[in-house]
Amino acid sequence: MSSPRFRPLPAGLAAAGAFLSGLVYFLAFPGVNFWPLAFVAYVPLFIVLEGQTPKRAAWLGLLQGTTMNATGFYWLMGMLKTFSGFPWPFCAFFVLVVASFQGGRGAMHGYLYARLRARTSSADTGSGVASVSRPLAFLGAFVAAELCFPVLFTWYFAGITHETPALAQIADLGGAILVGLVLMGVNVALGELLLARLMRRTADRRVVAVGFGALALTLVYGAIRIVQVDARAQAGEPLHVGLVQGNLGLMQKREDPGEGLRRHKRLTQELRQKGAELVVWSESSVTFAVPESMYESFMKDRVTGAANVPMVFGAVVYRVDPDRERWFNTALSSNLKGDITARYDKHYLLAFGEYLPFGEELPILHKWSPNSGRFSKGKEYKPLYFSRGGKDYKLATLICYEDILPRFTNDLVNEEKPDLLVNITNDAWFGDTLEPWQHLALAKLRAVEHHRYLVRATNSGVSAVVDPVGRTMVHTETFKPATLDTIVHFMNTGTVYETLGDIPWMLVTAGVFFFAFFRKPKDDETAPKDAPKATTV
Repeated sequence: MSSPRFRPLPAGLAAAGAFLSGLVYFLAFPGVNFWPLAFVAYVPLFIVLEGQTPKRAAWLGLLQGTTMNATGFYWLMGMLKTFSGFPWPFCAFFVLVVASFQGGRGAMHGYLYARLRARTSSADTGSGVASVSRPLAFLGAFVAAELCFPVLFTWYFAGITHETPALAQIADLGGAILVGLVLMGVNVALGELLLARLMRRTADRRVVAVGFGALALTLVYGAIRIVQVDARAQAGEPLHVGLVQGNLGLMQKREDPGEGLRRHKRLTQELRQKGAELVVWSESSVTFAVPESMYESFMKDRVTGAANVPMVFGAVVYRVDPDRERWFNTALSSNLKGDITARYDKHYLLAFGEYLPFGEELPILHKWSPNSGRFSKGKEYKPLYFSRGGKDYKLATLICYEDILPRFTNDLVNEEKPDLLVNITNDAWFGDTLEPWQHLALAKLRAVEHHRYLVRATNSGVSAVVDPVGRTMVHTETFKPATLDTIVHFMNTGTVYETLGDIPWMLVTAGVFFFAFFRKPKDDETAPKDAPKATTV
């Protein structure tokens, strides 16, 4: 006889489970770093979504996602207070709005899961079809939500693996989403075991075997891949790279740019004496706003001419167009003579700090938020350069949080075919919080996805060098002037993810939407006539 059908949990208990799921997600996330919790973070949500209508599933997913974002991105409060000019109560309200919006990813996950369950499974009497469709629906909805939902501040479940390189190596096959799927598979396997007890049925061994089997295969692949990539890295051309962390306050950078320049020059000479062949400064480390028509000569005269070492550094360039003045957050490279060799303008700007959402469409918003920036987006992918022995090496330079955007970085790498990844950042916006550590953790996956070293120079930390398998080789502490130097290697071999990008996940998402919205649901008549009535567990 079939097992009893599962009645949805009461609203209060379901909400508590969704809240717990969001809280555990936060505790597993970079910054707090209780990463083993990643294997159970979604188990409460998996349980409480069972049997829910799409509407209620969306609300539960929203609660989970909002909880995670409100706790994980608490540092938004200070950033908004500094740059929006709004009073604390309004900032707190806006943080809640942003957390709720970002939590919409969880709402999308829950809603799609409930739609898929309603349309792909037979009446739930513990049948094999139902038990298989449940994990497939949960995992498919996860892929669609991570891929499609627009967020202001990017994050992904895979970031939790930043201190466990063996778990992260499959990013070279399928990016952050594939890594997240493996973590999610363990959650689903454990959820199946618990749900089977609640439904008084036998757990589906296939679901459990696939969930834990995928984890085992991932660890084996990771162990093998680390050895292979390490050997390939050591065979590449070496480069002695140095990083300067000037640690200038946000207001100090603007009020006393001369001090910032003197500090960076002094630290650069220390690195040159250690043998550094390339020195990297942080984002907007040269804070003088320079007209576009003269930035090359200005930088050679004031910044790079006497450095006697090739450099990559951040600057601010502007031009006056007929409609308005346009400012650009720029990265520049220079050669041994101090000549500027290339320029890259930041594409993805930081809301409020660099631009005001809808500010161009509604200019009055700039009167209400006078501290918000007015930068313009870059339009082209352009590598910076390092030259040695008559050979030019390409540097894919990512400014600020562009290094946590998998799809953007993949497009840039495919366009430029670089030999090294460079990131210049200024995380002083967020104060001495978890944000700089979260930023580094999410950025590390770019090194794995493309099997290249990642060199990160930040104004106030965390500056670091990450090897091609995602290990942090060296790093600074936050809010201390510092330098780093180490040996990296040029690499340009490519990966499966570099070639395919997110195409497989786009196909999965297309399938999810097809089954969720276009495939007709199965009728209740498919249930056996002698199936018992639903019971509350």
